Amino acid sequence: MTAKYPSNSKTIVTDLVLPSETNAINTLFGGELLARMDRAASITAQRHSEQIVVTASVNHVAFNHAIPLGSIVTIEAKVSRAFNSSMEVYLDVWYTDNNFNAPIKANEAIFTFVAVDEQRKPVRIPELIPETDQEKNRFDGALRRRQLSLVLAGKIKAKDATELKALFESK
Repeated sequence: MTAKYPSNSKTIVTDLVLPSETNAINTLFGGELLARMDRAASITAQRHSEQIVVTASVNHVAFNHAIPLGSIVTIEAKVSRAFNSSMEVYLDVWYTDNNFNAPIKANEAIFTFVAVDEQRKPVRIPELIPETDQEKNRFDGALRRRQLSLVLAGKIKAKDATELKALFESK
């Protein structure tokens, strides 16, 4: 299985915010944005794994800016790290308002997907080779985030979370 780069599976989705997708203050529903992010991230995960994928978790979502009605929304999704059968996908969300000002970073999120076969059994996926500084930082952070999730889920003991422990040990 040949390793891949984040650019091999990068997905960019651009869409408008329509009236039926907004709340009482004319900004995009959070749930609508989550659905858009999930679709973009799943395309990215499928491209990386070349398999069917399922959403395993939404690890982080930051709604930093409300996105107004009529805005152009752009979601960029990239695999930030691949494990055995799971992969972390990092998403960045920007919008351009009706005045066509410079794009504003509105949100970011981290989703985890698992590649599965037709029987819904996890399957092995290609490794990921980060290239840019940002990709390398997100790649390194993904292991810490994974270990934290596993500790919180009771799947590993805190003492076995080596990457997390390294953050707190003095040198």
